[in-house]
Amino acid sequence: MLTVDGISVARGRTDVLRDISFTLAPGRTLAVVGESGAGKSTLIAAVLGLVALSKGDITWMNRPVRHCRPALVMQEPRSAFNPALTLHRSVMEPLRAGRLPGDPVRLTRLCDGLELLPDLLERRPSEVSIGQAQRIGILRALIATPPLVLFDEPLSALDAVTQKHTARLIADLQREEGFAALIVTHDLGYAAAYADEIAVLQAGQIAEMGPAQDFVTSPKTAYGLTLREAAFALGALEHVA
Repeated sequence: MLTVDGISVARGRTDVLRDISFTLAPGRTLAVVGESGAGKSTLIAAVLGLVALSKGDITWMNRPVRHCRPALVMQEPRSAFNPALTLHRSVMEPLRAGRLPGDPVRLTRLCDGLELLPDLLERRPSEVSIGQAQRIGILRALIATPPLVLFDEPLSALDAVTQKHTARLIADLQREEGFAALIVTHDLGYAAAYADEIAVLQAGQIAEMGPAQDFVTSPKTAYGLTLREAAFALGALEHVA
């Protein structure tokens, strides 16, 4: 269980996050949505311990989150990899860090599911497309079967067909393996289709939070309604409501 208990994060005299609280159980998905600058990526950094908390606490099963070795899918996929290393070496890094044995069967299964040819992993980050790099980032995040995965706009570099296929693969693996997933995204269609709950972040605070389907049918706040109506106007929710 991920427990975020009343956290605040300050940058100078400004609170980037204020009094954020939620829990996320194994096997469940929480999507955090909101406009750019709302604090979504800062929330992920806080969970990973990359920014200092000015208030509150974050734990996994009542221990510091680092003990569960959470995995991260970064928004900028190429920046997630060492440019001097092959992608295969980078993908295997979570296994080496956890002193875990490699599993060729799992690697092959994930590559097949993500539609990645094995020879792509012998290249360096600059030698693959941005969409390929994003899928390889997902591969690296899932390779060590982590209990908690943080996704920062995980589908943003993919075309619509590949987005849908990749989202289904992640959902299928989550059902099998039971990892908790925290997703920050601008894509309300993705959030509504695959998350159990949606939290709306506005100016560093949670404006509303509840079951994903409830948000699609009846947002509780004016800001949530604005986000939903914008998503409908763009066609992002037409197959969800």
